[in-house]
Amino acid sequence: MDNSSEVREFLTSRRAKITPQQAGLPAAGRRRVKGLRREEVAMLAGVSAEYYARMERGNLSGTSEAVLNSLAAALQLDESERAHLMDLARTASTTRKPARRRSPQPIRPALQQLLDAMTEAPAFIRNGRLDILATNRLGKALYWPVFQDPTRPVNLARFQFLNPDAAEYMTELDYQQSASAALLRTEAGQDPYNRDLSDLIGELSTRSEDFRSLWAAHDVRLHRTGLKRFHHPAVGDLTLAFEGLPIPNDPGLTLTAMSAEPGSASHDGLRLLASWAATLDQSEQPNSEIADDPHGAHRP
Repeated sequence: MDNSSEVREFLTSRRAKITPQQAGLPAAGRRRVKGLRREEVAMLAGVSAEYYARMERGNLSGTSEAVLNSLAAALQLDESERAHLMDLARTASTTRKPARRRSPQPIRPALQQLLDAMTEAPAFIRNGRLDILATNRLGKALYWPVFQDPTRPVNLARFQFLNPDAAEYMTELDYQQSASAALLRTEAGQDPYNRDLSDLIGELSTRSEDFRSLWAAHDVRLHRTGLKRFHHPAVGDLTLAFEGLPIPNDPGLTLTAMSAEPGSASHDGLRLLASWAATLDQSEQPNSEIADDPHGAHRP
């Protein structure tokens, strides 16, 4: 992924989202551009029009943090967008490194023990590429349809965009797809030389029109909390609150745990799911197949 193109398209897309009224500027006269003009962004950021034009052409090299913060304020960037801008600027100011593959990140035994101790909450650990690296029994049961895809590693984005069963299993698939594309875009900004990530993005771009459209929007997201809705083949509809918790001692890994409101139908559904999980073949427990083929070599 070319940093200059990423910078140019990100800044252009954010500028197009801000109306003069939102920026506190008069909207008089005919406007040929969607959103703000370049010179308006420059004025709001306190830089010259020439300097902003240079940045929007894709050159953030050497841009100070103060200017980046002023630009973020002018474009009304949220927390995730501001962090993405800083990531792009950091990449622009460093010597380009060759694309490299990531070695499979091992899950420490203590983390698996923690997952296994969570007996009433579905939980899993993922990386920034959205590979599921470990689960507890209830998490494996909840994501059973995802695990039925033979491609390894188990990947949430690949399932959502390429598996025809995703629409029935994920009842808000459009939202899930949007979140996944934004998470991958965020990860690409943080780790632009990750060849495994680039390969996944290339695969999804080639095979999914929905992904191409979402990727072109340049949206980014910090997916820390919210609701997930499923139609599970064994227990029916589930609405679960989730918390995504970065693991400080394992950079790049996130532990996601889910729960249902006590007394709700989904709470009863989780109990039923736990009973169903107990009947699964012990040979199909989470880590027996998650780590196989870390680069997806054994594809159908």
